[in-house]
Amino acid sequence: MGTIQGHVLALPYPGRGHINPMLHLCSAIAQKSTDILITVFLTEEWIRFIGSVSKPPNLHFAAIPNVLPSELVRGADPRGFWTAVSTKMEEPVDNLLDQLRLRLAIVIADAFLIWAADMAARRNIPLASFWPMSASVFTVFYHFDLLVQNGHFPIHISVNGDEIVDYIPRAPSTPRSRSSQSHEKARRCPTLP
Repeated sequence: MGTIQGHVLALPYPGRGHINPMLHLCSAIAQKSTDILITVFLTEEWIRFIGSVSKPPNLHFAAIPNVLPSELVRGADPRGFWTAVSTKMEEPVDNLLDQLRLRLAIVIADAFLIWAADMAARRNIPLASFWPMSASVFTVFYHFDLLVQNGHFPIHISVNGDEIVDYIPRAPSTPRSRSSQSHEKARRCPTLP
């Protein structure tokens, strides 16, 4: 690794479906631009989970304390986990930012870390919002109000499970429920001996 021309901070939402895509993005950037240092902030627990993952030499991990419920039990209380991420994670991230030796060129933050934009603005650091899911999922979240307006949220599978959602802009109409499709396919498939 030569002279560092820029320092990037990556802030993934602390969940598997968010950390893995962020690490793939950071690895791709680090391999393409060896003069950029990338620091990924993770909880101590996540750093233990990841262990000695193979990564480019200009990609580093830094640990914030385990101020969140464990990944191993977060599924038992998703709302509580979301609340903890929203209220308890910013302060240790902010404290760790004070310890960085190099000035940051940009923060790449998971879009689910709603406090990250304010934190970057307070420090006068540009922020790029990272969406780790498909564009279709983003479109549904973006137009979530339409699901509510059309009575498709909250979801009542027994009442409207077979209805077609065809009003979300730039999204294809949803097919009938998977159970209806499965039964239909099963009727058309030849029976095996």
